[in-house]
Amino acid sequence: MDGVTPLFLTRSDLPELLIQLQHAGYRLHGPQIRDGAVVYDQLTSVDQLPQGWQDQQSPGSYRLHQTDSQLYFNWANGPQALKPLLYPARETLWQAKRQADGSLQFIVPDEQLEKVAVIAAKACDIAALKLQDLHFTQGEYVDPGYKARRDGLFIVAVNCSYAAETCFCVSAGDGPLHQDGYDLCLTELEQGFLIESGSVIGEEILQLLPLSMATETQLNSARDQAENVAAMQQRQLAPIAPDQLQSKRDHKQWDDIAERCLACGNCTMVCPTCFCHRQHEEPELNGAESSHVREWDSCFGESHGQLAGFQVRQTVRQRYQQWMVHKLDAWQEQYGRSGCTGCGRCMSWCPAEIDFVAEANLIGSDKA
Repeated sequence: MDGVTPLFLTRSDLPELLIQLQHAGYRLHGPQIRDGAVVYDQLTSVDQLPQGWQDQQSPGSYRLHQTDSQLYFNWANGPQALKPLLYPARETLWQAKRQADGSLQFIVPDEQLEKVAVIAAKACDIAALKLQDLHFTQGEYVDPGYKARRDGLFIVAVNCSYAAETCFCVSAGDGPLHQDGYDLCLTELEQGFLIESGSVIGEEILQLLPLSMATETQLNSARDQAENVAAMQQRQLAPIAPDQLQSKRDHKQWDDIAERCLACGNCTMVCPTCFCHRQHEEPELNGAESSHVREWDSCFGESHGQLAGFQVRQTVRQRYQQWMVHKLDAWQEQYGRSGCTGCGRCMSWCPAEIDFVAEANLIGSDKA
């Protein structure tokens, strides 16, 4: 909080933050417990937040347990990130209608998008959001749907107070503390929240809240908490230099991974930076209308590697290799950094219990 006046919001006043966001026209989207996981969904009250819940994660395992803590955000992450809010799993890009004279009319759906305020975005997921922004809004071609949703997104970030066994954001350089990319940022303590703004609109909301100056004790608690979270992370992803993995495509470890990998695509579905998709036409039965639909896809699927009738990645070995090499190596040239932000979801939600960090470190460092 260097250069920023530290402010404090009591736990009992957290509902006021939600109220002010709603008054500003935002639909709230926040974490809650569903089907044994922390998921983000429409939020109307602090009573829906996962107070006292904590996750235990390891490769192939995700479990929640209730504690007696009063903390709302003392968990690492669930299967979702911010990606579904901005890049829907299924979206109609345009529709075609045959006119009376036989010509075709192409129509872009006039979707009425709501402004959304997402509560409790973690640092690894905001880092992933920046990568999604690079892909969808800052290249030669801008995705209009993504940009419209992004322009209407208000981010209430939360600094992590807990790290799961699968977290490694420190070694990825993306956490556990937020640096930027938010409108408001909370640091949850036992008594309440340190709060700061990161944008003009965030400052406007901040001015409407019942705040007090943070005490030196609270600031020290926040510093200690950040150090403890960083110390919890035992996994470390070793730095990958450009072309370091590209040069290891003949490494024998790829075969070992392929024997275990189910090519289910779970890792790519939960990854906050993956953006692979497929597009197809869905004709109506009347023969006069059709929709052009985009859906999430995975480089682990057979259809994803189908090119002009030829399968370019025929084996699971080639598909896993494509994912890891692209994510950790090729993205550095494409986006100026690795495509991994250290959230650990690819390990927790892998039914084959593949340890992404251990495999990357082995292949990247081995001379074989």
